[in-house]
Amino acid sequence: MNLSVPSGHNRELSQGVVLASMAGVIPALFLSALDNTIMSTAMPQIIAEFQGFDHYAAVTTVYMLAATVVLPIAGKLSDMYGRKPFLLTGVAIFVIGSALCGSASTMVTLVICRGLQGIGAGLSQGMAFITIADLFPPARRGRVSGIMGAVFGLASVIGPAVGGLLTDGPGWRWCFYVNIPIGIIAFLILFRAFPNLVVSKQSENRIDWLGALTLVLGITPLLLALSWGGREYAWNSTTVLMLLLCGGLMMILFVLVQTRASNGIMPLSLFRDRIVWTASAASVLMSLVMFGATLFVPLYIQGVIGRSAIQSGAVLTPMMLAMITASMTSGQLMTRTGRYKIIAIIGVSITAVGMFLLSRMDISTEHFTVIRNMVIVGFGLGMNLPVFTLAVQNAVDIRQVGLATSSVHFLRSIGGALGSAIFGAVLANRFGTMFYEVLPRDLSASMPAGVLTTFENPQVLMDSTLLLKMEPLFSEHIGGMASALGAVQTALTRSLQDVFLAGSLFAVLGILFAVLLVEIPLRKTNFSQNPPL
Repeated sequence: MNLSVPSGHNRELSQGVVLASMAGVIPALFLSALDNTIMSTAMPQIIAEFQGFDHYAAVTTVYMLAATVVLPIAGKLSDMYGRKPFLLTGVAIFVIGSALCGSASTMVTLVICRGLQGIGAGLSQGMAFITIADLFPPARRGRVSGIMGAVFGLASVIGPAVGGLLTDGPGWRWCFYVNIPIGIIAFLILFRAFPNLVVSKQSENRIDWLGALTLVLGITPLLLALSWGGREYAWNSTTVLMLLLCGGLMMILFVLVQTRASNGIMPLSLFRDRIVWTASAASVLMSLVMFGATLFVPLYIQGVIGRSAIQSGAVLTPMMLAMITASMTSGQLMTRTGRYKIIAIIGVSITAVGMFLLSRMDISTEHFTVIRNMVIVGFGLGMNLPVFTLAVQNAVDIRQVGLATSSVHFLRSIGGALGSAIFGAVLANRFGTMFYEVLPRDLSASMPAGVLTTFENPQVLMDSTLLLKMEPLFSEHIGGMASALGAVQTALTRSLQDVFLAGSLFAVLGILFAVLLVEIPLRKTNFSQNPPL
């Protein structure tokens, strides 16, 4: 179906077109959502094989960075040339990136290939959510947004379990290879059934390439500084300071470019609307918190409690089931009542409580308690999945929906990337100090420094081969091996407590923005009051 449907002034599409569109969008969204959750349970084994704990967060940071930078550009281009080409391109790039990730032989190669995957994911996810705004008016969009959130959650439910099963079975590489058949199916559905939704082809719709360039040159060094600071380089090192300086200067230049650009890639005028900036800020914080939970809880389960990858994935499943339930419920409530502010406040508050409970977990925490805490976090996050994007789409002019949607998802992606970088920095910096604080003094004084250096990395808890090699070095120290591992486990526990506590503080800040959110009636039509000539 090569149907080209202009939108922005006439968006009444037939039911057949809408159903065909949804049939293509859902697999594309499912594909990109599945990858993140599969990776969460596979990462501990990947870093153990590649000896790459210092790059634990980089695998996710690079992915999110790549997915982020393409969003505003793709959103603008899709308004000019249609959604379909970018959906197809996104899925194709994602499949190719998955194949390359699965064949990676070093941590650096994996990180690079994850960047390619991220470009594909950014294109497909961005177009999916913009398309929903094209197909449904805000008054009906809440229910559909809830369903899309449920699709995202369903992929998340399946992902951890599948990731753990594949990691413990044929190996972590199959966590990437599994994307290939799903991607091919999604591509075929989109190619055959998806209509080409176009906003306009007006000559003034020029891409703000200078804005895109300054944005990339600003965000990239800032994220690298957060990822490298305190691990590969000291926080006061020349490298980190220069990255922060360059990133900050380029972001200032980006803002200046946007103030002067007639058709900016992310016009600052968009954020003068209180609904847009409060919803965007809350969305960023929730994305940041979500990564604190999904990326580091598997590390807690495998490293602290000592469970397998598949068992850590099973612990994430209740959280994702809660996300599905809450997302569909909040979507239904918004459609029936037209209210979204109270849903946002309740959702963010529940998330803050859940993250605080996670920060109280230790080595003796029971399995039921872990599941309870994860369910609370998942329910809070799920309530917010459809809220903030819908609030922004409803607040802006119809002709700005694509730009506004891509901007919100761009900022949400920034939040995810910042979350993985910030929490990764907290974990890495706290762990090294904490290990020597809890290590028995007699063992610290008698063991060679080179031996103890091995235990400065919590991946030792998940690398049985390394432990077998290390055991003879402790032959003259009765209980020395157990004491060292105990110190690693305790240091990891306390470091993760700090990570989750930081997440709860970000969620508390999110409550403030949810309270500041203004509520206006949901539009019942997608007709533009001022159609383009």
